[in-house]
Amino acid sequence: MLDLILRGGDVVTPHGVVRCDVGIKGETIAVLAASEALVDGDALRVIDVAGKIVLPGGIDPHVHMQHPFMVPDGTILYTQGIDRVGKAALFGGTTSLIDFAYVTGERSVEQSIAARDSDFAAKSCCDWAYHLMLSSDPPPTQFAELAEAIGAGYPTIKIFTTNIWPHRTGRMIDFGDIWETFQVLAKTGGLGVIHAEDNDIVMHMYAKLIREGRTGFEHMAEVHNALSEDLSFRRILRLAESVPGTALYMMHVSAATGVAAIGEARAKGLPVYGESLHQYMLHTADDYKLPNGQIYHTYPSLKSEADRRALWSGTLSGAINCVATDELCCSLREKTMGKRIDDTTGGNAGVEPRLAVMYTEMVQQRGYSLRRYVDLVSTNAAKIMGLYPRKGAIAVGSDADIAVLDPTRRGKVRKEDLHETDYTPWEGHDIFAWPVLTILRGKVVVENGQCLAQEGQGRYLKRKIAEEILHGAAL
Repeated sequence: MLDLILRGGDVVTPHGVVRCDVGIKGETIAVLAASEALVDGDALRVIDVAGKIVLPGGIDPHVHMQHPFMVPDGTILYTQGIDRVGKAALFGGTTSLIDFAYVTGERSVEQSIAARDSDFAAKSCCDWAYHLMLSSDPPPTQFAELAEAIGAGYPTIKIFTTNIWPHRTGRMIDFGDIWETFQVLAKTGGLGVIHAEDNDIVMHMYAKLIREGRTGFEHMAEVHNALSEDLSFRRILRLAESVPGTALYMMHVSAATGVAAIGEARAKGLPVYGESLHQYMLHTADDYKLPNGQIYHTYPSLKSEADRRALWSGTLSGAINCVATDELCCSLREKTMGKRIDDTTGGNAGVEPRLAVMYTEMVQQRGYSLRRYVDLVSTNAAKIMGLYPRKGAIAVGSDADIAVLDPTRRGKVRKEDLHETDYTPWEGHDIFAWPVLTILRGKVVVENGQCLAQEGQGRYLKRKIAEEILHGAAL
């Protein structure tokens, strides 16, 4: 006896789109059968999804929940946690989120993970994982701890090549320590996830613009610029090339220079993967001049129209493999408090509308296949981050994480319809489909506009990076 049958939808499987029934038993997909091959008596419940698109639950590999951020008066605030953001993710058809555990020199890697668990475990209504985020000047003993953590199911290590702001310390990792980290990754099957900007260029431009009195955030693209992305990406990639076996995931690619650097590395056969964000793909630096233009900003900055077009080209060439959000959920007041190049808050609330907005932009506007769309919002993240085929696939034996999109539900994104905060950077954006049913490990968690998930229902996802990803052969 099955627990649930999804009847007659257009199902996006690893092999293409098939109109069929999906049978679920317990937490996993038990059977894919021709439409009407499964009878109502075969399951405790049957949901008719005819005319709808059935896809694996979305995976956002880059979010910041319960994350500290500084506002202009120096106060440290915290973004919304996994209780709020996880609920919004489920409403939007995303079932798994990857956040960050902050690794400092004052505590062990194990203690850093435990501290982050205390923020998440009792509150999560969706599944989640962590990247381990390094801090400046990691103690020599930490590299052995990282190796142990990779083997224990925490295989992705976050590295910053800049402190981002001139008054901030503690984030930037020098290239000697990056070199040491890459050797750990290569030996233990880990993956480096990189925020790459050239710190010298960034800090030079801060000083230049402040000296010239051009401190408004609308000048952000001059500071966190395309040259910085070019230099930093190529330096990181060259360092990785010198440590055979180093696999990298370049986060939030924002410029044509980054797309080109990744493309060239992949052409050499290097295991390098690219992520962009939907705000980079749909907005440019000109949008900083709009009312409350800070809502479109994250770090690095928005770039030019040519850069925006290059990101879209990258999703076709293979240089951009995932579309993430860099989620940072705070209020509109908090998001717009900073008005300068050196105090504007990054990130924005985007996890809920991601699947609908990108369906509109990819499938409706640009003619992408459903398979490519699903790759960019779910499957590729699962493959790269060590979750596939447990996640990111509608296949027998995979977790029954499923989003059902209704392509007849059309309209515009409105903040009043969302569940995160009091604004959305996608306000007024056309949508040509919207998630109407979300299933997490076999349980219906969103249906008929209601969230049925319980706090604590989510599960931490220990991971192992697949050999084909480490060798650059999978995507």
